Amino acid sequence: MEVGMLAERIRENPLLDGLSLSGGEPFDQPEACGELAEWARAAGLHVMAWTGYTFEQLTGPEGTSDRLRLLRSLDLLVDGPFILELRSLELPWRGSANQRVLDVPLSLARGAPVAC
Repeated sequence: MEVGMLAERIRENPLLDGLSLSGGEPFDQPEACGELAEWARAAGLHVMAWTGYTFEQLTGPEGTSDRLRLLRSLDLLVDGPFILELRSLELPWRGSANQRVLDVPLSLARGAPVAC
């Protein structure tokens, strides 16, 4: 689905106050996800993403300009791969204990991951 069409469908739903990007690895398709996330932020929506990458990977050598554009458009990021041996149903927003919930604007400003 084209980003513009998806954005319009989101705008039409008065129950939505945010956008969640997960599955299919958002940072492996950063151009489209970045465009959608930027639109959502401009529309006043909260934007959160889940990724198997770590914050350090996304801001380091693997941090392409498109990946950084997407990262800059997020409020929250759950980072790190899901590890079955560390699985927990007790963790908010995470599937395994190695994953972190990060405040993205603060993390970018400090240049290091900041947990929520």
